[in-house]
Amino acid sequence: MTNVREAALDVIEKINKNQAYSNLLLNETINKHKLIRKDIGLLTEIVYGTIQRQKTLDFYLDDFLTNRKKIQPWVISLLHLSLYQMIYLDRVPDRAVIHEAVEIAKKRGHKGITGMVNGVLRNVQRKGLKDFSSISDSAERVSIEKSHPLWLVKRWIEQFGLAETEAMCEENLQAPYVTARVNTMKTTVEQVLHELSEAGLDVIKGDLSEDAIKVIQGHLIETDVYKSGEVTIQDESSMLVARALDVESGQAILDACAAPGGKTTHIAERLQGEGYVQSLDLHEHKIKLIKKQAERLGLTNVEAMALDSRLVTDKFEENSFDRVLVDAPCTGFGVLRRKPDIKWSKKPEDVERITSVQWGILDSQASLVKPGGKLVYSTCTIEEAENQEIVAAFLKDHPEFSMDNTMIERLPNGVEPYVDGGELQLLPHYFGTDGFYIATLIKDS
Repeated sequence: MTNVREAALDVIEKINKNQAYSNLLLNETINKHKLIRKDIGLLTEIVYGTIQRQKTLDFYLDDFLTNRKKIQPWVISLLHLSLYQMIYLDRVPDRAVIHEAVEIAKKRGHKGITGMVNGVLRNVQRKGLKDFSSISDSAERVSIEKSHPLWLVKRWIEQFGLAETEAMCEENLQAPYVTARVNTMKTTVEQVLHELSEAGLDVIKGDLSEDAIKVIQGHLIETDVYKSGEVTIQDESSMLVARALDVESGQAILDACAAPGGKTTHIAERLQGEGYVQSLDLHEHKIKLIKKQAERLGLTNVEAMALDSRLVTDKFEENSFDRVLVDAPCTGFGVLRRKPDIKWSKKPEDVERITSVQWGILDSQASLVKPGGKLVYSTCTIEEAENQEIVAAFLKDHPEFSMDNTMIERLPNGVEPYVDGGELQLLPHYFGTDGFYIATLIKDS
């Protein structure tokens, strides 16, 4: 058990020190230590939970630390992950958590550190934790209680109001389910549910997308269903993009920012073997991922190449595509459940910086859309500056495009309150999905 917590401490330290991606570090650590499934679950829960609740844990610890500035960062991380287990993990006894923390402190530090770690955690156990009622400012309370940066909470309150912001921040703290899209070229949702149940997984239909399943318990990627290409792991909100694109058999479609290939393969499936998807990504190693996905799913109508999508007019002629998708790089504020480190590494200036990239990509695609064709812009963020403002600026510069108000006809029931003309904005707490934005534009014929 000590090894799991030591591994968790190493991962958390690297995330805090190097702003490394939690999901990549976790996979690397699991492979390095050859952890068994039970330990993988504990490691994942401790790492994600500690990173998610970092600001709340700091609030609790402040009462028990006299001179925090003199304490080494790894010791703070050890206290964080120990406190997280004591507060949020019912199945781990406090005495076991404290014992493990003391043992790690002995191995990594000196006698004084060991005593301090032991003393702080036992004081927490004895005295209990303060509540949030002492925080009078609403934004600050949400920031601390729901563990989000204050600048981000204030920004969201301006955009969505206090109630929506608080609900969204609470949703971001919840562990996400694995969801998957059924490859309807090969099978049906009902058949996949049956096969996975037979394999011992607890699975149900998705909440939002008609071809989605949700894994309540079990390891999907280890099943024959996954390996044979009957499903693709994808969030349900992301599954709406191919529907918004209004794919028709025989079309030529460009996916301008395609990696890792979830939307590309969904489009290819909806083409039913007729027409093709041209997928682009800046990096060659990500192109290999797209090709690997297409091969696993048995799709032969995907063409992938490495190309900066801002340079598409150097490669493709005007009016080359019936449909163009720009699933733009973004701040990722819609996926904080899955990537909690994002909220601590991003700064306000990152929003402004990414919008220039988004604009450059979207602007470059305009001439490639055939008259009468459609252009979809999507992101996994909730920021107006990256979403509605980008699309408004594009429409102003490109009067040959207008909003496609028929998009709602292609989307599932239940999303109507969140659609405004040709735009859809989902916040994470609406359906328990990623926060996601989709805009569908049509080019005048």
